Amino acid sequence: MNTIIERLNKIKSNISMLENNNLINVIAVSKTFSLDHIMPLIDHGHIHFGENKVQEAENKWNKIKDKYSKIKLHMVGKLQSNKAKKAVQIFDYIHSVDSQKLADVLSKCQNEQQRSIKYFIQVNIGNEQQKSGVAFNEVDDFFYYCTKEKKMDILGLMAIPPNDSNDDKYFKNLSELNTSLGLKELSMGMSSDYMSAAQNKATFLRIGSLIFGNRI
Repeated sequence: MNTIIERLNKIKSNISMLENNNLINVIAVSKTFSLDHIMPLIDHGHIHFGENKVQEAENKWNKIKDKYSKIKLHMVGKLQSNKAKKAVQIFDYIHSVDSQKLADVLSKCQNEQQRSIKYFIQVNIGNEQQKSGVAFNEVDDFFYYCTKEKKMDILGLMAIPPNDSNDDKYFKNLSELNTSLGLKELSMGMSSDYMSAAQNKATFLRIGSLIFGNRI
């Protein structure tokens, strides 16, 4: 069996021990890796894949998605508003809605293209200046704006916690906020912290290096 399939199966095995295991989806974050490297996972039947750059995703996935219609492609990186139109064409899920400007453009683009995109609001859970995301105390208002004013299908919240060994605390806070908004999906957890995220009700785990190996 191919190594990346073995790695994915190991992750799924770990998740299977959790009470909410049937609700958890693994997004294989394939940024920087070639299709040759990814194809064994596609042929294995894995559905959810993540990219963080629009141009790379377009070059890599357009023809593959035509052939493998069940594949769901996730935008997991920062999205500039000038790339929103192309992102709406390519992606099924966008995890990084982090400003009113971006929400305005995405809403307009999906209406023009008559596409129904699923979104996550990115929260700056650690209030870090260098990271994107809506401030924790502004999420309620922004969620209302996206859903009521812009009619966007917001599935849940998304965050990348600070690298300060307090992952569990941040995941718990985000999970509680997600629940308070009545949202059923939650995008958090990566290669180094996915079990902590899953234990705090994450339903989409964004895992790259633990599946594909170190990036070039």
